[in-house]
Parts: sequence; structure tokens; C-alpha cells
Amino acid sequence: MKIALPLLMILALGMCIFNLTQVDWSAPLEGKSSIAVIGAMASASAFLLLILLRLSKKVVQKLKE
Repeated sequence: MKIALPLLMILALGMCIFNLTQVDWSAPLEGKSSIAVIGAMASASAFLLLILLRLSKKVVQKLKE
């Protein structure tokens, strides 16, 4: 888990950045841009969930001490 969590966080950020580069900013909710916006939001959500998982692991570790 020590290697998997940071790796998944990097992948989520990479996917978010990639999807944001695919958005046509003149019409972000039309055609393929809408799919890219959805993908960027999903990967940003995954990144936030991974941060919460990391914080909860730290809290559990502190409570065990």
C-alpha cells in the first residue's frame, strides 16, 4: 500500500491533466469536450478520495500509538 497509493495519486493527476488538455475551451460542453470534462472531474474526484484514504490511514496510525 505504501507504493500503490502514491502511484494511484500520480495516475489520477496525470489523467486529470490529460483530460484538461483535450477540452475545447471555446465550447467545453459540446462533443468530445464534454467527455474530457467528465473524465477530468472523475479523475479529480478519485484524487481527492485517495487523499482522504491517505489521511485516514495516518489517523489510524496515530490512534494506535
